[in-house]
Amino acid sequence: MIDEFAKQYLHDDLREAREAVLEKLDGLDEYSVRRPLTATGTNLLGLVKHLALWETRYLGEVFGRPFPEPLPRWDDLEARGRDFWATPEETRTEIVARYRRVAEHSDATIDALDVDAPGHVPWWPRPDVLLFNVMVHVLTETNRHAGHADILREQLDGATSAPSRDSEFWTARYAEIERAATAAR
Repeated sequence: MIDEFAKQYLHDDLREAREAVLEKLDGLDEYSVRRPLTATGTNLLGLVKHLALWETRYLGEVFGRPFPEPLPRWDDLEARGRDFWATPEETRTEIVARYRRVAEHSDATIDALDVDAPGHVPWWPRPDVLLFNVMVHVLTETNRHAGHADILREQLDGATSAPSRDSEFWTARYAEIERAATAAR
């Protein structure tokens, strides 16, 4: 049985995951938060922009509670993928503020609906869903991208959410892992 405890548990975890993503931007300059760090162009600010867009869809449109700001349609093939990076005209402040507004809107949806409230996700193979299903999906995606953000941030300046260790510890750990990888060849 899915109950209000489960709903609150998922909601609390979603709030924490959102903050974890935003914390990865702290202390970085504009170039660093925007620069592509993988072959596909993944970058920190793009992850925030992407999460904002899709959270508005999942915890807004899906439950008949559209976000009050304009969004590209989910089936607009021309717009697909543009949510993963910020244009020069979009500011970090603007994107982060939008993500926070999206979070408020999503939180209001979660608070207003029962955990078994019905929704409709037209792009899913089984489109009829419950709030519970969508909360699990949004939490999973947010945590997935928080993990990406952890790795990107570590690539940029070595900052991690790992327990505090000095550089000697991490140099030794790296060498130990490299030796294990070499031995496994």
